[in-house]
Parts: sequence; C-alpha cells; structure tokens
Amino acid sequence: MSHATHANAALTPRARLRLAVLVVERGWPIARAAERFDVSWKTAAKWAQRYAEEGSAGMLDRSSRPHHQPRRTPPRLVRKIARARLRHRMGPVQIGDLLAVPASTVHAVLTRCRLHRLSYLDRATGEPIRRYEHDHPGDLLHVDVKKLGKVPDGGGWRYVGRAAGQRHRAATSARTGVPRSKYRQPLIGTCYLHTVIDDHSRVAYVEAHDDETKETAALVLRNAVAWFAERGVTVKRVISDNGGAYRSHLWADTCTELGITAKRTRPYRPQTNGKIERFHRTLADGWAFKKFYPSEADRIAALAPWVHQYNHHRPHSAIGKVAPITRLDNLSGHHS
Repeated sequence: MSHATHANAALTPRARLRLAVLVVERGWPIARAAERFDVSWKTAAKWAQRYAEEGSAGMLDRSSRPHHQPRRTPPRLVRKIARARLRHRMGPVQIGDLLAVPASTVHAVLTRCRLHRLSYLDRATGEPIRRYEHDHPGDLLHVDVKKLGKVPDGGGWRYVGRAAGQRHRAATSARTGVPRSKYRQPLIGTCYLHTVIDDHSRVAYVEAHDDETKETAALVLRNAVAWFAERGVTVKRVISDNGGAYRSHLWADTCTELGITAKRTRPYRPQTNGKIERFHRTLADGWAFKKFYPSEADRIAALAPWVHQYNHHRPHSAIGKVAPITRLDNLSGHHS
C-alpha cells in the first residue's frame, strides 16, 4: 500500500488502517481510538466507517471535488466559449459580453480547457498548438538557413556604435570589393548558416557558407547525414521550408540517394519547423551577438566551439534539462 498522503493529513494511510482495525475488528470505542492516535472523534469515526464499507482500499486519499456540481458550466456553453476563443481569439470580457456570461466564468472555462493564453494558440489558425517529438534519433531532421550580416573588420555597430560601425563597414567593403547597395550603402556580404536539428535529441549540426544555393544545401545534407552516422544515427526523414534549394531536383535526388524521405512544411506555416526556428534564436543570442567580435573570421572561429557546447554541455529545457547529445546512442567518446 502506498503511504503517500497530502501535506495536512493527520494520519497516513497505514495509521488510518490501524485505527480502523482497532475500532471495527477489535471493538475499541471511537473515543479511545481517537485518543490513541491523537485525532478528533469525528476523524476516527470517519476512517472506521470507511473501513467497514470499503476495507483497506478506503484508507487512501480521495479528491476533494464534490460528487455533484449543479452550478458547473454546462458543456454546451463550454463549447461556445471555446469556439469563440479559437475562431475569433476573443478575450474573456468580449466572450462574456457575446454570450451573456460573467468574464470570470469565461476565464475559468478557458483555463480548464488550456485556452487562457494566446501563446498556446497558433497565430495563423487560432488552433491549439500541437507539439510533437519523434521517438528515435534520426527519425526526422529539420533543416533551414539562417542569414546573418557579416561582421566588419574592427567590429559591428552593436559594440562600437553606429558611427564607428559605419566606418568599419565602408573600409571592409572597400577591401573586399563587395558592390554597394542601390542606395550607395557599403555592403560586406551575408553569412548563410545551414543548420540541421535532430527532432528527437535536438542535437545540432551547423555549417557557415557564402550562399544558399541548391548545391550547398545538398552538400550540407550529405555532411550532416555522415556526421550523424558516425554517432550511430541513421537518418530517415528530413523536413524543410519551401525555399528554392529544397524544391530543386538536386535536393530530391540527394535525398533519394541517401535513402531519406524529403518533406516540406505547408506554405506560410513556419511553426511546423519550429524547433529549428527556436534554435536559430538561441544561436543568435548565444553566439552571433553574444560578445564583441573584431572580424567575421573571429566570429566564424567561435561557431564550432559554441555548437559543441550546445550539443554536449548545455541543458535543454525541452528534453528534461539534459544535454542533447545524451539522447543519442551513448557511444564511446560522444559525450565529452
């Protein structure tokens, strides 16, 4: 029998059973049993009666919720409140005015249905967000490209100020020969981070390139599949957005050659690829803009160490606050 009980209980289930046996089976007076276990007469009588009616099973805690709730919000009204929330994203006050129901009642219903926060709803459809996670590493890889402006020599405006940052951009643009924009602004180029995330483990693979062409995307996929294979993971599916590189014949042929099923998100639905979108935010905050970099080369040099830290040492809140690499097969040397 479990001995767990709520914090304010005077008796544990085992003590309740001992009290009830003394009263029901050994004939102790209620008052004597109550004094013996230092509880009220009413409490002793309650447990004795439950033992007489239900046996030892009656000694466990019960929910304090009433058996009958005649004033509970009718199911039909609950459905109307939920429908107004999902279809029109109304708040408790607006829904209450529409259905002639107190706003407090509406809020209680929305809380019970887990609709009280708009962050729980999809922005595009209003439907509850459905979170998923594949069962095994390699079942699904998320791929995408994160674009970042390159760091000029001497540092960017975030750390040196806009005036100095503009001078650094102009000098770097002149040195590298990157054409100016149509507004005659100096340009220094874009860093394209091709990122791959394993859906189950959240282990990340990242490569920095100067373009997002189909050839580069296919090369990154090959490298990522080989990288995961070295860690005992066989890739089965890959999901991407509808970018040109991922709609190309080269991408489809590469997936077929690797034995991978290629999938794409629905148009205008980046939430489907939400895990990699969230990783991009972590990448930007933890690496790209975390500290001062005197040049783009210095920032790129810090990328691999940061990805290693993310995979091997950083606790991930979505997987139980453990490092992503621990969710892969625990092969020798992979968790160091």
